[in-house]
Amino acid sequence: MARLVMHVDMDAFFAAIEQRDDPELLGKPVIIGAQPGGRGVVSTASYEARVFGVHSAMPISEAHRLCPDGIFLRPDFRRYKEASDGLMEILRSISPVVEPVGIDEAYVDIGGLGRLLGPPTEIGAETKRRVREQLSLTASVGIGPNRLIAKIASDRQKPDGLTVVAPEQVVAFLAPLPVGDMRGVGRKTVPILHRMGIRNIGDLQRRSLEELQGSLGANQARALHLQCQGISSDSVGHQQERKSISKETTFQVDERDFDVIRETLLVLACQVGRTARKEGLAGQKVTIKARLPGFVTYTRQRKLLEPTLGDLEIFRTGIELFKAAPFAKGPFRLVGIGIGDLVPESAAKPMLMADASERRAQRLYQVLDTIRDRHGEVISLGKPGKKRGG
Repeated sequence: MARLVMHVDMDAFFAAIEQRDDPELLGKPVIIGAQPGGRGVVSTASYEARVFGVHSAMPISEAHRLCPDGIFLRPDFRRYKEASDGLMEILRSISPVVEPVGIDEAYVDIGGLGRLLGPPTEIGAETKRRVREQLSLTASVGIGPNRLIAKIASDRQKPDGLTVVAPEQVVAFLAPLPVGDMRGVGRKTVPILHRMGIRNIGDLQRRSLEELQGSLGANQARALHLQCQGISSDSVGHQQERKSISKETTFQVDERDFDVIRETLLVLACQVGRTARKEGLAGQKVTIKARLPGFVTYTRQRKLLEPTLGDLEIFRTGIELFKAAPFAKGPFRLVGIGIGDLVPESAAKPMLMADASERRAQRLYQVLDTIRDRHGEVISLGKPGKKRGG
């Protein structure tokens, strides 16, 4: 049976939720991220804002310059997660094999569903209908014989698009697209390909592997040679094993106050610990990250005697690393903390083997996780009157 993969990608997800929940925002340029005058980047821009050149990951200062009349909003991740959960529920009502790859997109294995739901075009249309009716949002859908084609197809007719590519159409579908649409082709690779006379994927299809290797190296040449022919994985549902858990925050102004750094790291360590417990993982290594003015970035790490998922142990190790580092006096643009060398939670010290203080800490984590699940993360960073980004 031929595999068939559907990629569902929500349209301007965060901004669309804000417009859905506040009709006065409909038709207006909405930009989700930091406030103008602060540090940070655009998380999502509505399509009305994109007309002005605003896009995701753009510095807020640049977005404000391009679109001074835009409506700048801080993200509300609780509402976004609710909509994301609703999306995944809809997709699982269509197929039992769903692989989320972000809060607003997922791959769905729809192979073998023809008798139940009809041909691919009808499956895609039904998916979009359920999203529209149940979430009052729009999604763009791409369907193809593998993940690569499905992903590229979902981008073809945004917003609210539906593109289906049959196996025999793959090479022709890819040919006119710019080479920058391919995975692994970034700002450094595009000029190299252009110098070779390769502007679109069709140009790439006509080049031999040997020609590509001469300019790109063996690994990248092989990857692009396969991609341009539409050869990719059709496996859905097998997510890559997580290697680490980390959290970081960017300050709106460079921070020198070590009390603020300490408080920030404690909050971030709690978030790391909570994520680890929710996923049933423990870390054998703690890593800190610090970015100074000029985007100079440092990391330090320490191996632990035993795996941990405890907030306080993560924090204490991280703050010790910070104090011992030559950059400890800052000032800091960004700080972060995380755990790595992950193992199953069962590898951490069980409660029966812990001492009294450790048992109290573990029970406290359980209570705090329950409170956060019910009410969300409500934490203030820094001193009164000083705004922080995060």
